[in-house]
Amino acid sequence: MPAKPPPSTANARAQLQALGGQIRARRKALGVSAAATAEAAGLSRVTLHRIETGEPAVTIGAWANVLAALDMDWGTRAPDEAVRAAQPPDLKVWVPVRVRLSDYPQLRSLAWQVHGTDTLTPTEALDIYTRNARHLDMAAMTAPELALLAALRTAFGQDHV
Repeated sequence: MPAKPPPSTANARAQLQALGGQIRARRKALGVSAAATAEAAGLSRVTLHRIETGEPAVTIGAWANVLAALDMDWGTRAPDEAVRAAQPPDLKVWVPVRVRLSDYPQLRSLAWQVHGTDTLTPTEALDIYTRNARHLDMAAMTAPELALLAALRTAFGQDHV
C-alpha cells in the first residue's frame, strides 16, 4: 500500500500554486507576454507556464529568474492582496514581442552596429538603450518611443535609463 504524502507536501504545493498565480497576475498586470517574460528570465515559455501553474519540479533557479524579471520577491500573500499588489497604479504596460527599429528613430540610431535584422527582442532593445543612455536625447524622442522605453524599464525592472 503506497504511503500518503505528508501534509506539508500538500501545503508546499498550495504555496507554489499561489506564488505561480501571483507571477501570472503580475505578468498580466504589466501587459508582458509569456514569451517576453520567459526570454527576460532566460528560460522557455513552457517552463514559465509550469511555474505559473505551481509545478514543484521546476528548479528554484528558474523560479528566482522569473521573480527577478518581473521585479517580485518571494513573499506570498492572500489571493486578493496578490492581485492588487501585482497591478501597478494607473499604469498599463505593453511590450512587443519584437521591436521594429524603423518605428523608433533614436533606437535605430543607437543600434547602428546591428546588421542583418530590422527587429530586436525587448531585452536587446533595452540593453541598447541602457548601454547608450548618454547619447539619448529624451526631449527629441517621439511619444511612442518614450512609451516603449518606459514599458521596457517597467517590465524588466531597469531604472537607470
